[in-house]
Amino acid sequence: MGRGKNAASKGVIMANITMYTTAYCPYCNNAERLLENKGVTGINKIRIDEAPEKRMEMMEKTGRRTVPQIYIDDQHIGGFDDLRALDLAGELDPLLAAG
Repeated sequence: MGRGKNAASKGVIMANITMYTTAYCPYCNNAERLLENKGVTGINKIRIDEAPEKRMEMMEKTGRRTVPQIYIDDQHIGGFDDLRALDLAGELDPLLAAG
């Protein structure tokens, strides 16, 4: 479980982040960088290129075939564009601190 710079200073434990990803995925890297800039230190990465059954799991859970697919706790956020949109709308920080 990651703690954020802002969250840690307030004694708040950050939410659990799970990201379906592959070895080469620029959008996955962008998502990880955005989350790290928010202070997230632990991302549970599920490599679907190494475990085909995890790709099927991802598609069944999300209805999507592309990576990244990001979860904050049990809430499906979507891909990098969805994560970035939440950040720009000011809705990402509360989700990260909710854990």
